[in-house]
Amino acid sequence: MSEQLKYSGAGFVVGILSGLLGVGGGIFLVPIMVTYFSITQHIAQATSMAVIIPTALVSSAVYGFHGNIDVGLAVNLAIGSMCGASIGARIMKRIPAIRLKQLFGLLLILVGLRMVVS
Repeated sequence: MSEQLKYSGAGFVVGILSGLLGVGGGIFLVPIMVTYFSITQHIAQATSMAVIIPTALVSSAVYGFHGNIDVGLAVNLAIGSMCGASIGARIMKRIPAIRLKQLFGLLLILVGLRMVVS
């Protein structure tokens, strides 16, 4: 199977999960890219951010069509997120890959526990 087909297949599955669960896809894409496609942590995280743009636009359009978006909240969150993402991307370049993996794993554990408990 060609690499492009594998990537597209993974993107398809992640797209379904992202639309279904309301996540950007990074929680699925980063581990898939690092584990199954042997992509470095830094590139996986940056690529995941690039993939979020079209994924979010498509699912947001569908959610918006059904009246499920608080536009004012979305605008305010987007402004803060863009500023924070710029800072985070600059910091990421200075962190070793192993430390990024650990931080990402810790984030997944904490978010997962929070969701199970609530």
